[in-house]
Amino acid sequence: MSVAIVTDSTAYLPGSVLDAHSIQVVPLHVIVGGTEFSEGVDITTAEVAAALRAFKPVSTSRPSPQSFLDAYEKAAAGGADGIVSVHISADMSSTIESAHLAAQQSPVPVTVVDSRSLGMAMGYAVLSAAELAEHGASLEDVAAQARSRAEASTVVFYVDTLEHLRRGGRIGSASAFLGSALAIKPILGLVDGHIRPLEKVRTSSRALARLEELAVSAASDAEKAGSLVDIAVHHLDSQSRAEDLAGRLRERVDRVGTAGEAGADQGEVQVVELGAVVGAHVGPGTIAVAVSPRPASSRPGT
Repeated sequence: MSVAIVTDSTAYLPGSVLDAHSIQVVPLHVIVGGTEFSEGVDITTAEVAAALRAFKPVSTSRPSPQSFLDAYEKAAAGGADGIVSVHISADMSSTIESAHLAAQQSPVPVTVVDSRSLGMAMGYAVLSAAELAEHGASLEDVAAQARSRAEASTVVFYVDTLEHLRRGGRIGSASAFLGSALAIKPILGLVDGHIRPLEKVRTSSRALARLEELAVSAASDAEKAGSLVDIAVHHLDSQSRAEDLAGRLRERVDRVGTAGEAGADQGEVQVVELGAVVGAHVGPGTIAVAVSPRPASSRPGT
C-alpha cells in the first residue's frame, strides 16, 4: 500500500524536508487589517510581527474543506492508495474539521490525525509518519506512528505578553490581565492539546532559563528511556535569543547536534521560526521549545 502524508502549515517543517518526503501542506489563513493571506504563501512572519507591533487587527482562519480535498485528490492521482492527514490540535483550531469533511469525499481512504499539538512537535510526528510510509507500512501503522510521536513530545514556551493569546481566545481575560498587572512572565505548555500555564516568573531572563531547564529535563527523561530526541527552538522575531538557547541545549543534552548533522546515534537541535498563524496568537518575542523523542524504528514490523 502506498500511503501519502498531508499536513497543515502550522507544522513548520522546512521546505527541503517536505520535498524530500513528498509531504503536502495545506495552508491556514491570516487576516491582517481585513485582508486574507495564506500562511507560507503570500505573507511572511516578519509582516505579521510588524502588524502586531503596530496594533493592527490580526486574526486567523482554517483552510476550506475544498483545499484539503484538492490535496487528497492530488495524492491519489500520484498513486497513493491511502492518506494520513496530520493536523494542529482541534482545541486550538477547527482546521481538522475541514480535513474530516474533505476525507468523506476523497477518492482514497483518509485517516485524519489530531496531533494535539502544533509546530515542530507536530512536524516531527509528520516526518516520522512519512518515513514509515516510505517503508511500506499500512495506513493504520502510519497514523499510529504520527499519534504516538506527537503524544510523546513536550512543548513549553514563553511569551512577552499574554495579550495576543487573550485576543485570540486562547487564554482567559482574567489571566491575561493578572499577568500584565503583576508584570508576570508566564511559562506555558501544551497539555493534551490545550495551552496551560505551568509556572510564573518575574523576568524574561528567568523565563528563558526555566525553559532551558524544562527542555533539558524532558530530553533527559526520553534518553533514560532509551530514545534519541530531536529539539526545535521556535521563535517569533527573536532570532538571537533562540540561537543562544539552542546553543546551550546542544551543550547540555546528550547525543544531539546541529540540524542536518545528526547521525544515526544522535538527534538534533534546530532553530525554527514560528509561522504567521501561530505568531498571530503568541506575539513577537515568543520563544518555544519542542522536545520530541524519536520512535524506536521507522520500519514496519521492527
